[in-house]
Amino acid sequence: MNLATVHVALGARAYDVRIGPGLLARAGSEIAPLLTRPRVFVVTEDRVAALHLDALRAGLDSAGIGIEVLVLPPGEATKGWPQFTRTVEWLLDRKTERKDVVVAFGGGVIGDLVGFAAAVLRRGVRFVQIPTSLLAQVDSSVGGKTGINSVAGKNLIGAFHQPARVLADIAVLGTLTPRDFRAGYGEVQKYGLLGDAGFFGWLEANGPAMAAGDVDLRLEAVRRSVQMKADIVVRDETEQGDRALLNLGHTFCHALEAATGYSDRLLHGEGVAIGCVLAFELSCRLGLVSQEEPSRVRAHLDAMRMKKDLADIAGDLPDAEALLDLMGQDKKVVDGHLRFILARQIGEAFVTADVPRDLVRDVLHEALAARG
Repeated sequence: MNLATVHVALGARAYDVRIGPGLLARAGSEIAPLLTRPRVFVVTEDRVAALHLDALRAGLDSAGIGIEVLVLPPGEATKGWPQFTRTVEWLLDRKTERKDVVVAFGGGVIGDLVGFAAAVLRRGVRFVQIPTSLLAQVDSSVGGKTGINSVAGKNLIGAFHQPARVLADIAVLGTLTPRDFRAGYGEVQKYGLLGDAGFFGWLEANGPAMAAGDVDLRLEAVRRSVQMKADIVVRDETEQGDRALLNLGHTFCHALEAATGYSDRLLHGEGVAIGCVLAFELSCRLGLVSQEEPSRVRAHLDAMRMKKDLADIAGDLPDAEALLDLMGQDKKVVDGHLRFILARQIGEAFVTADVPRDLVRDVLHEALAARG
């Protein structure tokens, strides 16, 4: 079996990210070394349970590991207080102990919510991420950011809590809808844009074949993305510096997600892709990059048949000033100043708070005007 391992070297909190096809079938042997008793508590959601829960159950059963399962509703609306409270109370009702292992089995919503539940349950129990979406495999399952949304904004309530292991079975990506796969790709291309021009070039050459289903290309794309994230997390676990680079495109994205009600009008990875284009447009306006750079980003997203402009978002959007106000709730606000991740070129991003508000407004106004 073709498996890759990325080690996240965080001392006592170090762990491995295992990547490859067939990991659900191997889940028992992968998780057994972490257990003090042969039982795990799996939290998943309806769509993932229908597609993959039997395979995970069989994989765990092969190692004599029993499971208890909580199935939550799908969608971003799950990532809030009601389902979080339900999850914590369910785990307490099942008498989950500090030495037990909770399994987050699903996409980014499940991973974030369950990770946060594990962080606060008995002041911290171990958990394993088994991400089932491309977005979760390359981004949210790695690095220990956990949390839920508030009415005030996205991911504003949470904790840093590293998983004990991550199992990224790329075979399950074959059950994603084309839209969900491409949304996850929004995070993949981000890695090339923020820190590896060679990887972005590799994606330009191989992205369409990867999206079409090439398993080897999918494994390599996930591996390189995870390795980049792991390297950054090891340097800056709690986002005091370099880790903020991973938020390229996210300041715009989170405002757009709030403006669209965290609905299916705009998936997170789609917002990241649009946000990356806007970040490069803003960089261009500041004289940091030539116009060829945002054009190249747009061309690649177009080749991947992805959303790339505000014009690609269905329905009404607020005006530029209202979007700026939504940006003000972002976690990257420091001392009242909004920090942006901008670029000097593809593959070289940096963090700055020195961006005139009027210039951001102009970029948003023109992007909104292009909607017609």
